[in-house]
Amino acid sequence: MLAGFLGVALVGGAAYGVTSWVVGLNAGSSGEGQAATMSNLSIAAVASPASANLLYPGASGDVVLTISNPNVFPVTVTGFDLPTSTTYATGYTASALTGAISGCSSSTSDVSWSYSTATSGSVHTLTSALTVATNATLTVTLTSDATMSTSSPAACEAAYFSMPAFTGVVATGGSGSATTSPTTDSWTS
Repeated sequence: MLAGFLGVALVGGAAYGVTSWVVGLNAGSSGEGQAATMSNLSIAAVASPASANLLYPGASGDVVLTISNPNVFPVTVTGFDLPTSTTYATGYTASALTGAISGCSSSTSDVSWSYSTATSGSVHTLTSALTVATNATLTVTLTSDATMSTSSPAACEAAYFSMPAFTGVVATGGSGSATTSPTTDSWTS
């Protein structure tokens, strides 16, 4: 019986030439990794926007902005938190947002984000997610996402508007194909 066992062992060893070992692990054995820190995105107005849809009383118009991603990974933006519907844009004489217009201020312009509500922080989902590449800037035209009330003063005619700041951005970090700049998007409610 012993001879038969040795014979099998020799044939197996000759055929493979490799001896495998099952090794156990001590309790608590592990590796270590560290997650990256996520930096805030920067969102800024674009000087000299080439908007197809201009604002006028009772209508909606386009807003052009840049989203800058300082992170070492792409970030996908899926929505924005808007300020209240009574938080208004300030009107300026120049596209570089210089020369504030008297009578078209943030308390009188009646220009706000489309579909904003009476409560701050209402989330508005984009029609398509926007992926901003690693350490990159994406230029976006938000179509029809600014609204001018019919009670907007005449002083706001031909003004450039600095839209009220978003109160938040809905975004995730990780993988994804970068959206080509410039691009268009919108929210509808």
